[in-house]
Amino acid sequence: MRLCDLSATKSMVWQEYEKQIELSNSNNTVSKLVREFIDSADFCELAMNTQKDYVKYSKKILAAFGPMQSDKVQPKHVRQFMDILGQKSPVQANRHKAFLSRTYRWAFERGKVASNPCTGVKQFKETPRDRYVEDYEYQAVFNTACAVVKAAMEISYLCMARKADVVKLHKSQLLEQGIYIKQGKTGKKQIKEWGPRLRAAVTFAKAESARVESMYVLQQKNGSPFALASFDQRWRKAVIKARLETELPLDFTFHDLKAKGISDFEGTTAEKQRASGHKSESQISIYDRKVQVVPTVESKK
Repeated sequence: MRLCDLSATKSMVWQEYEKQIELSNSNNTVSKLVREFIDSADFCELAMNTQKDYVKYSKKILAAFGPMQSDKVQPKHVRQFMDILGQKSPVQANRHKAFLSRTYRWAFERGKVASNPCTGVKQFKETPRDRYVEDYEYQAVFNTACAVVKAAMEISYLCMARKADVVKLHKSQLLEQGIYIKQGKTGKKQIKEWGPRLRAAVTFAKAESARVESMYVLQQKNGSPFALASFDQRWRKAVIKARLETELPLDFTFHDLKAKGISDFEGTTAEKQRASGHKSESQISIYDRKVQVVPTVESKK
């Protein structure tokens, strides 16, 4: 690249050189860093749900930090961002910080930044959800739900599976031994063994969709799978209807059904971990929510 004419003085050359260096550095923004990370092989190796979440989180990160020089972002800026976002949702503030930290960690390892500004910034305390769905509550919503939601409830509960893994279930995943599920979040591969109730749920779902040929167990009228937002609408409709009919609060989420499955599973913590596909026993403690009945001094005698 030519800086200036051959007739330029030494001071003019240095002046132009410094200008070009400054211009080059101005392109090292957080916006560029985020874009490079999302385009990277490391990002592509993440679970699909994690990728979608990170893209969602990037919007607020770019709105706050996008034009800033990547090496100019300091822990105090991250703290300020979290405090503002944390006023409405501490959990979301933590998730956004995790994405920003992941981006900087990736960049630091490749010499793109000098440090990670998220290091040392304390997250908000998160209280693990402990809502256990009682059998009568489950049945109340089940009774008012449409066929799709009924089948999804049963599969999620019996297989201890996440909503995203149930809603997109392929008929090719229905094997002789059971239902093959590769967890979208952890990548864990399992075959959930058949039982009478699980077979009945799948048979019911397939019968309801027999009018249109489709590769999905749960399908829309045209044979296409449900978007999560569309499925959520059906779930909310069932819950609202059940509340009106029973006058019960029914303040649980669809994700709580997985926790109910783990809680109701008869076995040790290690057996629950193996059946649910979690990576550690500590994660099981979050999902095992049924209040335990323990002996008293007199009942033990």
